[in-house]
Amino acid sequence: FFSSSLSPSDSIQILGGGKAADELAAALEILLDARVTGVVVTDERTASLEHVTVREGEHPSPGGGSMKGASAVLDAAATADERTLVMAVIAGGGSALLCAPAGELSVEDIQAVTNELLSAGASIEEINTVRRACSRIKGGGLVAAATPATVVGVLVSDVVGDDLSVIASGPTVPTASDPAAALDVLDRYNLEVPSVREWLGATDPTAPPTTDVDNHVIASGRDAIDAAEQ
Repeated sequence: FFSSSLSPSDSIQILGGGKAADELAAALEILLDARVTGVVVTDERTASLEHVTVREGEHPSPGGGSMKGASAVLDAAATADERTLVMAVIAGGGSALLCAPAGELSVEDIQAVTNELLSAGASIEEINTVRRACSRIKGGGLVAAATPATVVGVLVSDVVGDDLSVIASGPTVPTASDPAAALDVLDRYNLEVPSVREWLGATDPTAPPTTDVDNHVIASGRDAIDAAEQ
């Protein structure tokens, strides 16, 4: 497994979030050795972990726990160096559970726009277009924070088609920020969220973070359907 190619001086971090993040981290703890540390954020702790800290956040709209958890994940990622292997565990629900507002935005701003998008019936792709443009951790932000570490994404997909950039808004998927596209979504549903509109209107689009990551979808809705059929 991964630890077989690491020297004794290398470290392993498990970082991420989602409704299955603690279960994924628990499985990796079994497979990897005692060098494992890390932080994951979930909505309801269901696994017991020895080396990885589990924080609880809110879902489907973010709250204070989601913001504190995301900050802890980013702080841990910032300690990684070129001798660190980061196993990024990402699962459905991660968009709400990993809330790191960009700029002067607050968790209340992200909560408000999320609630309005959900009430309007926006698609997950549309919701995540807005959330990515308002976040420091989505769209590859987690990978950027962990640079220059080696990052491997372990993803559980709750998205039809398994678009990596949509699963939890893609914390391990370097994606260009597109404030104009986010504003288009808000206009499409006639949503008035002044602080978010102001932020998006004053923000320039950015190129994807120039970081390397190896992402793997290990389970998806298709797998669940196939298992049910069998």
